[in-house]
Amino acid sequence: MGRAIDDADYSARSIRQFQQRLNDDLDALAAVLKRPGFGRGAGSFGAELELYIVNPQGRPVGRNFEIQERAGDPQVTLELNRYNLEYNLKPVPIKGCPFSATELQISEAIERLSLAADEFGAQVVPIGILPTLKRRDFGPRNMTDLKRYHCLTQRLANLRGKLFSIKINGEEPVELRSRDLTLEGANTSLQLHYRVSPSAYARTFNAVQMATPLVLGVACNSPFMIGRRLWHETRIPLFKHAIDGYTRDLRDAHLPSRVDFGNGWVREGVYELFAENVYLHPPLLPICSDEQPDKLVEAGDVPELFELQLHQGTVWPWNRAIYDSSGKGHLRIELRALPAGPTACDMMANAALLIGLTEGLAPQMERLIPAMPYQTLVYNFYRAAQQGMGAKLLWPAERGGGFEELTPVELVRRMLPLAEEGLAAIGIEPKERKHYLGLIARRLDAGVSGASWQLRQFQRLHRNQARHLALGQMMREYMANSRQNLPIADWKDIG
Repeated sequence: MGRAIDDADYSARSIRQFQQRLNDDLDALAAVLKRPGFGRGAGSFGAELELYIVNPQGRPVGRNFEIQERAGDPQVTLELNRYNLEYNLKPVPIKGCPFSATELQISEAIERLSLAADEFGAQVVPIGILPTLKRRDFGPRNMTDLKRYHCLTQRLANLRGKLFSIKINGEEPVELRSRDLTLEGANTSLQLHYRVSPSAYARTFNAVQMATPLVLGVACNSPFMIGRRLWHETRIPLFKHAIDGYTRDLRDAHLPSRVDFGNGWVREGVYELFAENVYLHPPLLPICSDEQPDKLVEAGDVPELFELQLHQGTVWPWNRAIYDSSGKGHLRIELRALPAGPTACDMMANAALLIGLTEGLAPQMERLIPAMPYQTLVYNFYRAAQQGMGAKLLWPAERGGGFEELTPVELVRRMLPLAEEGLAAIGIEPKERKHYLGLIARRLDAGVSGASWQLRQFQRLHRNQARHLALGQMMREYMANSRQNLPIADWKDIG
């Protein structure tokens, strides 16, 4: 998204030209997808991990640029807020032990970045939303000074015509207004990239959608915003409100959202996901390349489709289609719903569960789709985010018609064997399967997620301490457990 931003032209003429280029890219994509052999190849797994920079008291430290320079690692990139960084993990083959290989990368990256941060009295920590954030931690002075973030803020503000407005209900409701995107920057996640063949894309994408609410429900790690108790995964409403910012009238009109859980089951394949974003969402960054995709397709080459990829990066569904022109080209699904943290091993257990359930459910999607109205699936997603392990989700009854009402804990426990079958089907080693799904089983038995642990500790500490002291002590213990890479099921109560 940072490419050529300095030279961008946001006139009406430029936007029309960009829209035409998007249409040309869609034609080229359709042609490439019809090409025999496109997208075939060994499966792979990659991830992007967003992190907070904090001091020993668990408060944010706005030194991302300095820490990036100190680390000298090309895999480190700057996030929207000055107290966040992103680490781009190297993709690994899906066969074998991809989760343990990625866990090792995460642990080593956190250690290296914390060493670089130590010079500034800080360390990095993976957590969905930092509980100790205060209102003063938002606003223009907290935004990373990169042209792309300023442009994106301005373009969204122009489309919206109003302040960014956020209202999140919960035990302690929060209402915030802002003129920039730094409220959205409070969210940090683990974004997974899963390579999928074009022929299997529709059923695999649908299976990802089906599995996401279940995994999210047992993986929540964002129960606070500016110290207030909200949803178990407050990232979900925060991101949606901060980016969309529609007034109530516009929300009631059911206009398409740039942040959503999709508009329905995928019917044919990946093309419709790209086309939907082109047709439903106006361009934010109308920057055109010199590429002639039709000529490249005619020559048998794989076009970059720069405009299409750029536009896709300004629409944020919780599971997103990815086209990659590198090599001979391939397709991925970016799984964006899972939070960062609490630990490297927990994040990889979540990843193993989500991919295992996806592959286990994929062969059943022809039967499951007629039994699961899409709006019911969307309901499950938001209930899982709101209530975590205790949410009541609707699931097609195993016998007869109708639905069962079950918690994510009950559903995941029932479906762990299916997840193991799914992992086995894509070549995950038995030891790897048992280790990471075993971490999930222990979490279910303990009845604890990152969110529930934070809420429980805060409640205990707040009985005898002021709110800010209780949050600070809870964060110090969180940081110590996370640094040791202890699975959340083994975290003890404080005091």
